Amino acid sequence: MRGDDAPPVPEVLFVCIHNAGRSQMAAGLLDHRARGRVRVRSAGSQPAAQLNPAVVTAMAELGLDISREFPKPLTDDAVHAADVVITMGCGDACPFFPGKRYLDWELEDPAGKPLATVRRIRDEIDARVQALLAELVGDGGEG
Repeated sequence: MRGDDAPPVPEVLFVCIHNAGRSQMAAGLLDHRARGRVRVRSAGSQPAAQLNPAVVTAMAELGLDISREFPKPLTDDAVHAADVVITMGCGDACPFFPGKRYLDWELEDPAGKPLATVRRIRDEIDARVQALLAELVGDGGEG
């Protein structure tokens, strides 16, 4: 198969305010489940200094180590590169570009929440990630 026969790899950008919780969990889950079939980024409109420790713990429980990740600032370039932009409570701080597909996932913010709540939020994000992956590449990436 020639390289130009390969289908394009969709790029998904997850955006929340601090890029310390929801968007990091979503990016980690999609990257894990997609196994290279989707490019994944995350960013925050007002990045925090570090990831939420409860989020790191909740992801580690699934065997996903996001401890080396860090909150990243939202840039116009990241939005331009994305095929799908998924916002999670960043409101008007998220730039809008015509021709991009935007989804807004209303999710509870895990900041300051106990681990049990963070697990519930993680699992809700995972269900949405699996549905998105099925839509983008044809399956939920189970396995």
